[in-house]
Amino acid sequence: MWGNPVPQSFLFLLLLLLLLSCLNPAMGQQQLMCGRVRAKVTRPHTVSITEFGAVGDGKFLNTHAFENAIFYLRTFADKGGAQLYIPPGQWLTGSISLISHLTLFLDRGATILASQDPKTFPVIDGLPSYGRGCELPGGRHSSVIHGENLADIVITGENGTIDGQGWVWWDMVHNRTLDYTRGHLVELINSTNILISNLTFVNSPFWTIHPVYCSNLTIRNLTIWAPGDSPNTDGIVPDSCTNVCIEDCSISSGGDALSIKSGWDEYGMAYKRPSSNIWIRRVVSSAPSGAGFAIGSEMSGGVSNIKVEDVVILNTKSGIQMKTTAGRGGYIVNVSISTIEMHNTEKAIVFTGFSGKHPDDNWDRKAYPLVEQIWIKNVVGENIMQAGELLGLQEAPFRDICLINIALDVISGWPYWNCSEVVGSSSYVLPKPCPELQDSKFFKNSKICFRILSYIIILTM
Repeated sequence: MWGNPVPQSFLFLLLLLLLLSCLNPAMGQQQLMCGRVRAKVTRPHTVSITEFGAVGDGKFLNTHAFENAIFYLRTFADKGGAQLYIPPGQWLTGSISLISHLTLFLDRGATILASQDPKTFPVIDGLPSYGRGCELPGGRHSSVIHGENLADIVITGENGTIDGQGWVWWDMVHNRTLDYTRGHLVELINSTNILISNLTFVNSPFWTIHPVYCSNLTIRNLTIWAPGDSPNTDGIVPDSCTNVCIEDCSISSGGDALSIKSGWDEYGMAYKRPSSNIWIRRVVSSAPSGAGFAIGSEMSGGVSNIKVEDVVILNTKSGIQMKTTAGRGGYIVNVSISTIEMHNTEKAIVFTGFSGKHPDDNWDRKAYPLVEQIWIKNVVGENIMQAGELLGLQEAPFRDICLINIALDVISGWPYWNCSEVVGSSSYVLPKPCPELQDSKFFKNSKICFRILSYIIILTM
């Protein structure tokens, strides 16, 4: 009746692929990879910062010692690179500019201390995808650890510390006395093959780890801390980056603990550098004034192909947040968030189309963002004030938002959900979501998938 029998091996492969496509919303997109480090971890040449006159007493300014050491190490760039060893001690410095094929190694008990004199952090141009500094028009101060147009960079150690001593900058924010936008603790620009691991970063002046226009980046085994009330001290902020792995980190910050960005309004749209292929896993995040994990609001270059899993979120204003606004343009698509545990969170799931300011008056009033294909599944939470607030734009509703297997212990008298201009599906979600998130189209499609699967199973019998 069937003619020539279909080879069982072919049918089994077809069965497997169809099953994966039914269960995995990211099927067909570029697969994410974690664990491959393309930077060279070991180096044939090592020098100590003390060989260049550095003094680790926390008082002597060692900026010139770092400059001289790194200038000397340039001679080893074509010989396998070199390592700059930082021994135990407190090494006060201004901005440090890295070079390619370099390992910056902080031994146990070693602390790089950022100078509290703003003049030791030169003013540099704003990023082209932002058009200006994030906080003020014009330039911005350089970061404590800075690098641009580099390859093969390792920042690691035996749990040494990089301390931004950011309170002088935070006071300027509170007192409105900033002259230029603050610098970050670590910023690498337009660089590739990067490993940042096994260190502690504290008291950042602004964002803590900010790779921008970077590729092939692994961030692993970090402890990041800043006071919960320190202004916008976000933890890890990949910005217009591709092929990023963030894993096994503990983050407590005064902004968003984890935040993915890709440029600001017309500047981000023109620069066209998306953030994509980012995998975040096994992270503990705390952000009393921000989100445990966020995308945006600066996302004008686009954000796609994001996978977040096995994250514990503690003491946050919002647990998971997608934020944008009219004028951003860009897109947030193909995002999978799973296996999330939340404790003491004001709002568990937040999507907003009304977040953030604009760089100038030239933003496009008709540049609406695209937000769709967001999957959130396997989430539990306790001491939650509100399950979710999803507020899209009338001109650009958020679509294809899928919630599966979510149980939230909501303890306030607030409405469990607040939704508008959003369309999505849900299954096994408590408290019961708003009507906008009860579209059953996806689950009807899933039933069709499994019906086809049953026919293939019969064919293989």
